[in-house]
Amino acid sequence: MYCDYLVQILTARVYDVAQETPLDYAPNLSARLNNKILLKREDMQSVFSFKLRGAYNKMAQLPPELLAQGVITASAGNHAQGVALGASRLGTRAIIVMPVTTPQVKIDAVKARGGVVVLHGNTFDEACGHARQLEVEKGLTFIHPFDDPYVIAGQGTIGMEILRQYQQPIEAIFVAIGGGGLISGIGAYVKRLRPDIKIIGVEPVDADAMYQSLKAGHRVRLSQVGLFADGVAVREVGEETFRLCQQYVDEIILVDTDATCAAIKDVFEDTRSILEPAGALAIAAAKVYAEREQIEGKTLIAVACGANMNFDRLRFVAERAEFGERREAIFAVTIPEEPGSLRQFCECIGSRNLTEFNYRIADEKIAHIFVGMQIQNRADAVKMAATFEAHGLKTLDLTDDELTKLHLRHMVGGRSPLAHNELLYRFEFPERPGALMQFVGSMCPDWNISLFHYRNNGSDYGRIVVGLQVPPHEMEEWQAFLDTLGYRYWDENKNPAYKLFLG
Repeated sequence: MYCDYLVQILTARVYDVAQETPLDYAPNLSARLNNKILLKREDMQSVFSFKLRGAYNKMAQLPPELLAQGVITASAGNHAQGVALGASRLGTRAIIVMPVTTPQVKIDAVKARGGVVVLHGNTFDEACGHARQLEVEKGLTFIHPFDDPYVIAGQGTIGMEILRQYQQPIEAIFVAIGGGGLISGIGAYVKRLRPDIKIIGVEPVDADAMYQSLKAGHRVRLSQVGLFADGVAVREVGEETFRLCQQYVDEIILVDTDATCAAIKDVFEDTRSILEPAGALAIAAAKVYAEREQIEGKTLIAVACGANMNFDRLRFVAERAEFGERREAIFAVTIPEEPGSLRQFCECIGSRNLTEFNYRIADEKIAHIFVGMQIQNRADAVKMAATFEAHGLKTLDLTDDELTKLHLRHMVGGRSPLAHNELLYRFEFPERPGALMQFVGSMCPDWNISLFHYRNNGSDYGRIVVGLQVPPHEMEEWQAFLDTLGYRYWDENKNPAYKLFLG
């Protein structure tokens, strides 16, 4: 059925519950990028997300008899809060089915607004299937998080506000994509009135359903999605949102976890507000775009779409933000084991600020130093490595090595003369309650575990590095075990950092 989104957006009922959020200038980020960066502050809504716009607009359009029976939805949290608030305002009941991986802050927020929470499944898709079942059983109306014209139109009011608030030239508007409702609404409005403005979508590298779909020319269902940016952890985009994105989206930029964490820090430094990972995706992409296009003096608008952050994730965000900003580098430097060599190493570093320093003798002739230091940019790290090499100090740049960032920096010096026939592997699994014990229970008891490291710091995945003693004649059985284990894994036996510090 044809929908004139310009009319729908102009007549959308959102301001009973939503406010017109400010378009804030980000001075520090603008100065760094040499462009004017404006943040559309949807994190300032009463539910700390844009989602109440579309949810309320859909519910306000329901016939009174359907509204009286109640509504149901599935959501990782932000849409859920919008539905719960809208139902309370409209005098009806709301059941919210949420994945068990949903941050507690979002569950509590839904309950506080009168929503009845049902936890089911590990992903949005599993939660959605259960909600659809309850919809039929209880005679409720399903409020789709993104694939509904009224929901899309409600989100599109953000585009209407942006063009009214800033009437000068705009290079691009950056919008996070989960199911696609937000960017579809903004794109449908902006492209009708200002087709010269680029509409650029943003997805995590491990939850890129819209990117894959646009590339293939049809909707692609992902086998799994990363959960760090849980607000956009959608395996398959909507049918209507896919159609609109084909029509209105100029490109999609993919960003990794480090870049997202750096963007959270950027917004904090400019606003003293803390965005959730999904809420910071647009800022991360604006940085990528400005650097890639080598532009100056342009206006870039990023939609800061949510701030429902779990507090226990902040440690992980702070740690990885330095890497995302390219403000910290990690090196393994080999020096001669002789008087004066450590002083020579320190002279190479000069006045740079060290973030980590680990020293362990390797043998009678050489010693290995594991060092972290603050840098200005990636080129600065390359320059530092060249300085070490110029002084005859063999150097490994480990800044982009996941084993180093996640594990080795906390385990340096862990050699053992007893670790014969040791194999080192990294394993990864979606982080959720009980996941670690499930992993440990799956390990084969035939081989001795000689090394095990795990940190739970609020990240998207549980990450473990394991050393097992596997005799050479049992390698075939070992590979068969890996093939049936069911977890993603990486063979780290040839990793140079492992050989230097643990092997």
